[in-house]
Amino acid sequence: MGVHRITSEAAKYYAKREKVLGAGIVLLGSASEKLDQLSKEQLEKLGDIAAELFPHAPGYAGKLLPIIARLFWKLAGVGEKEYKYVELEELEKMIEELRKEIGE
Repeated sequence: MGVHRITSEAAKYYAKREKVLGAGIVLLGSASEKLDQLSKEQLEKLGDIAAELFPHAPGYAGKLLPIIARLFWKLAGVGEKEYKYVELEELEKMIEELRKEIGE
């Protein structure tokens, strides 16, 4: 048994993507359990994060993220927004900031 090192660029991207997707999904799940305690602005940000995770999410998780985004936006009282591509590093920062803001 050896140490597994991530060396190729593809492997580094995959590991980063999985880390950010996991953090984003955990944040969305935690937030969904305390919707009554969140502000409209926080709900809108959660919808934004779900939409921004969409281009990075494969499979069924990716298919569900636009639905989740629309639900958070509806709770925030805003209409559906344009889905934009955000780099993983920036998305990771946004997730961390919102996680701290809502007390996760």
